[in-house]
Amino acid sequence: MEALRRNGHEAWLVGGGVRDLLLKRPPKDWDIVTSAHPEEIEATFPRTVAIGKAFGIITVVLPDHPPVDVATFRADSTYADGRHPQGITFTNAREDALRRDFTINALLYDPATDTIRDYVNGQADLHARLIRAIGDPRRRFQEDHLRMLRAVRFAATLGFTIEPATADAIRELAPHIRRISAERIRDELFRLLTEARPAGAALQMLHDTGLLAKILPEVTAMIGVEQPPEFHPEGDVFTHTRLMLDLLPPHPPLALALAVLLHDVGKPPTANYATLPDGTQRWRFENHAAIGADMSRAILERLRAPHALIEDVVTSIAGHMRISSARQMRPAKLRRLLGSPTFDLELELHRLDCLSSHAQLDVYDFLTAQKAEYAAEPILPAPIVTGRDLIACGHTPGPAFSSMLKAAYDRQLEGVTDKNALLEPFRKIQ
Repeated sequence: MEALRRNGHEAWLVGGGVRDLLLKRPPKDWDIVTSAHPEEIEATFPRTVAIGKAFGIITVVLPDHPPVDVATFRADSTYADGRHPQGITFTNAREDALRRDFTINALLYDPATDTIRDYVNGQADLHARLIRAIGDPRRRFQEDHLRMLRAVRFAATLGFTIEPATADAIRELAPHIRRISAERIRDELFRLLTEARPAGAALQMLHDTGLLAKILPEVTAMIGVEQPPEFHPEGDVFTHTRLMLDLLPPHPPLALALAVLLHDVGKPPTANYATLPDGTQRWRFENHAAIGADMSRAILERLRAPHALIEDVVTSIAGHMRISSARQMRPAKLRRLLGSPTFDLELELHRLDCLSSHAQLDVYDFLTAQKAEYAAEPILPAPIVTGRDLIACGHTPGPAFSSMLKAAYDRQLEGVTDKNALLEPFRKIQ
């Protein structure tokens, strides 16, 4: 900023960094706006990147500091695609502030003089803890549809309320969110789930604004799906999921947040008010974990989520019911569960599941104690019996090999560590 001013240009900090500074939150980054045109910005700094030059934005590369976006004061022309302006006009600080999304993001700040320039009453909305679109909210959201999701994210992460006219405009224009690319929706949704405190309230806000039904109709379908009160006294599937999200720790792993959100997505299509053998009736959800895993894969692929993340989330959802029977598992099966790559994720999912329903943590405590017993040794040690050993016993490699190796490894996990003893059943088969 000093370099720009030395060359006769206005320069201010703007955006989320100023907002966070005024809220006494650690700013994540800084953006600068200036009266300097892009070519003048490039001439001022030795290292720049011009990726956003068409929109008046030059990225300045500084030594020992993250890159900083420096943007020329501008006004935007019409938006044709619901995301980007068709053109821009260089203008002044006031017009630049008026084109922005929300009042709390349009404050200009000069740290040298501790001066704030506020053209949109953003300071008042910061004090009132309001998310308010600048000017006509319908116009702001028609210009850039993603702003609707951003409004919810800002409200949820900052603990603010969306101003009524702004919320009404989101509800009216919510169907337009489908015009935004899956990747941009994904990024906003993932940030919402991992940054909002509490995340369950953020989910409710997505529903109340009509956005949830447009981006995750499978989650909206949970609303009103009843559950057996003896297992779920908290209410329907959506309420249960919302409560689980509220229990997430600050900045949870993304895989955990997604697993919580989607773990019961298979319940609506499998809901069945069944008559049990004793003649009583209650809601049942046969095979909902497996069906929910398939649905979750489809949802995350639709959002263009990374493959590794999809696999972790889908695996944890597919197996989230098996943990409840851990006490009845044979030792080998239990060790395989404890040693699975997603065990910690599945265990935390189980804990949150219990705390949001019947509140019984006996299985969680059992599994935590079981894992602690293997602190000094591998839970899943290297197999003692290999395919070469089976060949030496006279077996020909084929489909039966995998079942024989599994049987030998199961016995090893159950405490048999003598190789001859492990191979004895296979010698008898010859």
